[in-house]
Amino acid sequence: MSAEVLCLGISFKTAPVALRERLAMTDTGAAEFLRDAIDVPSVHEAAVISTCNRTEIYLVSPNPVAAESAVLGLLATRAGIRPTQLAEIIYAPRNCDAALQLYRVAAGLESMIVGEVEVQGQVRRAHELARAAGTTGPMLNRLFGAAVQTGKRVRSETAISEGRASVSSVAVRLAQEVIGDLRSRHVVIVGAGETAELTAQALAEQGVATVFLANRRADRARSIAARFGGEVVSLHELPDQLARADIVVASTASPHPIIEAGGLEVVMAQRPGRPLLLIDIAVPRDIDPMCGDLDDVALYDIDDLQSVVAHTLSTRSVEAEIAEQIVEEEIHRFARWMGQQDVLPTVAALREHGRGIVDQVLAENRGRWEGATDRDLARVDAIARAVMQRLLHEPTIRVRESGHGRVALVRELFGIVEDPPARDGEGETTEPLRDNVRQLRGS
Repeated sequence: MSAEVLCLGISFKTAPVALRERLAMTDTGAAEFLRDAIDVPSVHEAAVISTCNRTEIYLVSPNPVAAESAVLGLLATRAGIRPTQLAEIIYAPRNCDAALQLYRVAAGLESMIVGEVEVQGQVRRAHELARAAGTTGPMLNRLFGAAVQTGKRVRSETAISEGRASVSSVAVRLAQEVIGDLRSRHVVIVGAGETAELTAQALAEQGVATVFLANRRADRARSIAARFGGEVVSLHELPDQLARADIVVASTASPHPIIEAGGLEVVMAQRPGRPLLLIDIAVPRDIDPMCGDLDDVALYDIDDLQSVVAHTLSTRSVEAEIAEQIVEEEIHRFARWMGQQDVLPTVAALREHGRGIVDQVLAENRGRWEGATDRDLARVDAIARAVMQRLLHEPTIRVRESGHGRVALVRELFGIVEDPPARDGEGETTEPLRDNVRQLRGS
């Protein structure tokens, strides 16, 4: 049974942050979602990428229409919206177009900041999470591994990531555009993950001497503070820090807002006439959008960074073109591999089919060889098998050379039936999931 690759996704290109945050998943949430997805009969493999700018589900299915409908329903339920509303903003490439989407994501070509450095690691971690959940198999393991390698090749052969631009560095650039020189400003970073670390680094490069990192577990922020000369406070101390802050950059993985409008209104009453810049680069958002309505508060979310990002696009356009060529080369390599996954089992099945016919004919005539010795019977057996080998030699060569082109026809002509693959306990399949280049190209 042939299977197809399917991607269901939304990104900053198709949906505002208010919708993206409803589909965003933590590692725990992604693992739960994958278990639900793999329970769908038409889904054989599944993986999830969820970042601040996108949520994408990669599936392997023998019935992509049924799989898309079922998983779309799971996503809609999770987001608390109607499936029809979700269908309006979701993209759903299949086969080679789905593979191309993942390759482009890993290469940084689909990022808000073209060539951003974090996304390759995010793709790798998404694959690791899906493997740990037991929801990948040969197809997605190959696809994700090849996508990560493509991302590495793009970064080693082009200058697309020159300057190591990231969402964090763009957020700091936005702060400069809004309030000017940052060196004397009091900055608070809410969070202690990779994005917070990159934010602290970008601030340090601009000469910001004092950075306060607020996190639920202060010990997680100490290594970042030690590297960039900051101090660590707990979230319980955040109101005091907000009363002193000039800039707040929030980037946690919290499913709920950390800075509420009511609490911030109390803080702002303690600092009349002093403006506060809030930059929320988390998805789901860390800062209540109503905070932007308060006097002296300027609030920017991740979608607001796009105007700043425009500056990076022109300088990277040439490198992006080279990266596109690399991605195209790697997609052809993946397509050839996919074609072989269909051809090789067909060749093996064709030869097994021939051997079966020889065995059947010899068995039917075993009692008719009057006076034949064992040596004579061995010669008849050898001749029959030689005829079979020669008869199938040319079709085998043609199928191998044409890849996917004649596989379906050969199976139909010789009556070769393929059993559906069975999943084992490790999330792999006991038989390879077979597809072909025609299906990959969506034709």
